Amino acid sequence: MIAHLFNAPLGESEAAVGVGTVGSSEAIMLAGLAFKRKWQNKMKAAGKPCDKPNIVTGANVQVCWEKFARYFEVELKEVKLREGYYVMDPEKAVEMVDENTICVAAILGSTLNGEWDTPIHVDAASGGFIAPFIYPELEWDFRLPLVKSINVSGHKYGLVYAGIGWVIWRSKEDLPEELIFHINYLGADQPTFTLNFSKGSSQVIAQYYQLIRLGYEGYRNVMENCRDNMLVLKDGLEKTGKFTIVSKDDGVPLVAFSLKDNSRFNEFQVSDLLRRFGWIVPAYTMPPDAQHVTVLRVVIREDFSRTLAERLVLDVQKVLAELELLPPKAVLTTTTAVTEEVAANNGVGGTVVTKKSALETQREITTIWKKFVMQRKKINEKMSGVC
Repeated sequence: MIAHLFNAPLGESEAAVGVGTVGSSEAIMLAGLAFKRKWQNKMKAAGKPCDKPNIVTGANVQVCWEKFARYFEVELKEVKLREGYYVMDPEKAVEMVDENTICVAAILGSTLNGEWDTPIHVDAASGGFIAPFIYPELEWDFRLPLVKSINVSGHKYGLVYAGIGWVIWRSKEDLPEELIFHINYLGADQPTFTLNFSKGSSQVIAQYYQLIRLGYEGYRNVMENCRDNMLVLKDGLEKTGKFTIVSKDDGVPLVAFSLKDNSRFNEFQVSDLLRRFGWIVPAYTMPPDAQHVTVLRVVIREDFSRTLAERLVLDVQKVLAELELLPPKAVLTTTTAVTEEVAANNGVGGTVVTKKSALETQREITTIWKKFVMQRKKINEKMSGVC
């Protein structure tokens, strides 16, 4: 069913293969192993060394790709990001590909033009259950001949509880047979390809049930509703006049936004104060080379209603109003706080310019930020009428 959703060739002589996994992390590990083994077999057949495999991907991928590279001894070549362009640049990716590249890994939404003969894996952890329903004309899946495998998370937009992922290969030829184990002690031949061991079948059954119960129309309605609520939240945040929207309207239904002016307070402080209203809105820096950009992110799921979107906007406005009323010392940015503390430690006033390594600067910022959070907690405890 999922292979059909991803437009895998399913003719009489063709058959896609796949396996259920514990989330997309295991799915990526298995897909990476298949690519590595295929590359090793090809290099051995050509009489070439096969001890230095690499994988090309963008710096915007999740940490599971770094885990795969480190655990299975594959060099990770990352295409760095830049401000205003937070996806993998296909032209830079092409420049990094060589004969030791086992595959190019792209997150659903990145544009790869397929101008090189290197297999592609699509990490569709979030987008795999979105694009087929609200962007069916987008050709990102097995309609592209170089796409050999795709992973997707059932517990993200597949509408199943946590612990299920899927990885699909275009054909049996794309999954080396030597990686598959066959057992028959349960009464029949059962092929298995997994990094995990005994696990329950409840998530598999739940995924099957949702696909049968909702069908194509049901999933499309859910995803369209998520997109509509995302636009409500985005419009509300824009109307405050305080934020720049970093995310795009087309894609995963989420809103990533940053402050237009962070001279008095920053995104981390907004995130911290929103917790008082019951919201956990993460603030984080973008990957290299856009790490100077900090954003807040809200992911819109099936249970995030229009009412919740409007309530979040109101709570954000309350937080902004409180931060603007606080005295300057209480809303110092971490950078300013670091500067003043360094100056105090050196016994002088004003700004002290010192040359430090990136690690030293990061440690100092972390220390000051922890102090700020503790001060905020003390202030919150003294305030009445707030739980």
